[in-house]
Amino acid sequence: MGSGSIRRSAGALFRGVLSASRAKPGTFTDVPTTFCAPTASTDPTAPNASATTGNAGRAARHGFPLRTVAALASSGLLATPLLAGTAHADPKAPKPPAKMSQIGGDRLGTPGVQVALRPGAPKLPGPDTLTARSWIVSDAESGKVLAAKNAHWQLAPASTLKMLFADTVLPKFPKDQKHTVKPADLAGMGAGSSLVGIRENLSYTVHDLWLGVFLRSGNDAVHTLSAMNGGTKATVTQMQRHAKELNARDTHVVTPDGYDAPGQVSSAYDLSLFARSGLQNADFREYCSTASAQFPGDKGKDGKRATFGIQNTNRLLSGDYDIKPYPGIAGVKNGSTTNAGSTFTGVAQRGDRKLLVTVMNPEKKEHNEAYREAAKLLDWGFAAADKVEPVGRLVGPRSEDDGTGAVSAKGKGKNGDRSAQAALDGAGAKSGAWTALGLTTGALALLGVVAFAVHRRWPLPELVRGRRPRK
Repeated sequence: MGSGSIRRSAGALFRGVLSASRAKPGTFTDVPTTFCAPTASTDPTAPNASATTGNAGRAARHGFPLRTVAALASSGLLATPLLAGTAHADPKAPKPPAKMSQIGGDRLGTPGVQVALRPGAPKLPGPDTLTARSWIVSDAESGKVLAAKNAHWQLAPASTLKMLFADTVLPKFPKDQKHTVKPADLAGMGAGSSLVGIRENLSYTVHDLWLGVFLRSGNDAVHTLSAMNGGTKATVTQMQRHAKELNARDTHVVTPDGYDAPGQVSSAYDLSLFARSGLQNADFREYCSTASAQFPGDKGKDGKRATFGIQNTNRLLSGDYDIKPYPGIAGVKNGSTTNAGSTFTGVAQRGDRKLLVTVMNPEKKEHNEAYREAAKLLDWGFAAADKVEPVGRLVGPRSEDDGTGAVSAKGKGKNGDRSAQAALDGAGAKSGAWTALGLTTGALALLGVVAFAVHRRWPLPELVRGRRPRK
């Protein structure tokens, strides 16, 4: 396990609530520490979604493809509001693009809230409650998207991009490998970066470094691991390549740690793909579900290394003075920068169901607002999971999902859109036949009749084996 001994994990959270921490809002980085300089936040306000629609004519005017409108009208789903808006629109607020990626289904590329409620399904929280520019809630195992808002809007990701960093680099080094930090390893970090407190000329295990990445969102830990991986430039190139392999086409990587940089963007959809990919890895699950741990410090007069406690900055996992840990939470990653506002991706389990949620840049600038909105979406998702039609799906990596539901450059246009919709329709029809847990490559199910015959499911392993959250 390395020198950083874990004190609490998601399993412990299922048995009790951690004592509250005292973090303050409004810092530039993920969490204020003694190692970073706070900077006042200047987050822009979030945009407002389109107005509510109630029939096929309104749906068409709001940009839904005609075939989708016809299908929804024939199924009766247009009785449910498809788009929700904010009552008081800010004319200066950024607007989502009128046309976004359709990877995972046509509706995920349509601006505004996308949801298809069956009779008796609970309504989504209103726009005054869900103020984020972009969000998505999905079944972590099947990949069904239960509801979304501007899922493919390319926005600054902040430290949630560290999930892609972990997906890319974590498998490369054994946990007990040691590395002595050189001054050059810590070069190039942005001003005000969140840090775990790594010191030059001291050695750390890989296990220590990943605890620093996940718990304290330490950019110093990211840069140290990047140095071990051949340098920042090489790591960014590998991250971009891996994003492409995961069908995460909204993502452009400039820094490995998510620090604000011109052109660096991702999306709620892509961040959910990164989380789902990482959760296939047992080490990733361990780190992202750890609430607190001991981290190596300086050497004392006796030559022995001291340790100090670190706590996870994911407040749905560790809690805070104004928010409790979310029941059943098991990760994943949070972020906060001036350009990104607050961002968060989380995974939680209730019974046998596991949900993923991503929230990007809430309009409300209240303390822990991203976590509050994520919790509201998780509450709704657990209540509504069997009472909604999926509006899209999280696709698997290219090696598992070579184009099915993923509209690539070659698949764009009428035929590409039709094949994507066919795959989405098939995913909803066949998902109930799939097995629940423990598969490494997934079960095969027949999907679509237009362009692709077979889709491979990409399931999620059990998050906390043998444990169930308290109700």
